[in-house]
Amino acid sequence: MSKKTDPDQLLIGLVSISDRAAGGVYEDKGIPALQDWFGAALASPWRMETRLIPDERAQIEKTLIELVDDIGCDLVLTTGGTGPARRDVTPEATLAVATREMPGFGEQMRQISLQFVPTAILSRQVAVIREVNNGADHAALIMNLPGQPKSIKETLEGVKDAEGKQLVPGIFAAVPYCIDLIGGPYVETNEAVCKAFRPKSAIRPAK
Repeated sequence: MSKKTDPDQLLIGLVSISDRAAGGVYEDKGIPALQDWFGAALASPWRMETRLIPDERAQIEKTLIELVDDIGCDLVLTTGGTGPARRDVTPEATLAVATREMPGFGEQMRQISLQFVPTAILSRQVAVIREVNNGADHAALIMNLPGQPKSIKETLEGVKDAEGKQLVPGIFAAVPYCIDLIGGPYVETNEAVCKAFRPKSAIRPAK
């Protein structure tokens, strides 16, 4: 566990939620997929904290609180546990630690996934802001992502045609500006992977 010390560095918490992966039954693929994606997509300083935990609501809540309150993550992404099965409790745990909901992210995630499978309507992914007042005001964006690497990439990047033209925007295009608004570091992206959108007034000159 390493607390955030550099205010200009994006600290990302990655939480893979799976009974079987946490129990060693099979290898987790969500965290490696996210590590690879961020390695290609981010053009400004960043690092990550990772957790692999079972589908236990109390443990999910505790992990999200630890990553935001204790470690100081600016962004926390979960994978897994967002379907209708009884063991899928990630959305409930996420909402339980939230200060505010950000419903647009979940709506767009389902819109992207519906381009590929009709069962995307079964997904209950949510996104929230958690605010912390522990002597140093801090806030983080927490988002539930799919569990499959292909779906994770599609959700973050969006849907493109054979020529690379964006057909359906991915959710990460809005994340850097959201982090700006809640007091986090200024995040820049590799536009070939994902172009961050900001109003002109919020764009900083290139260093």
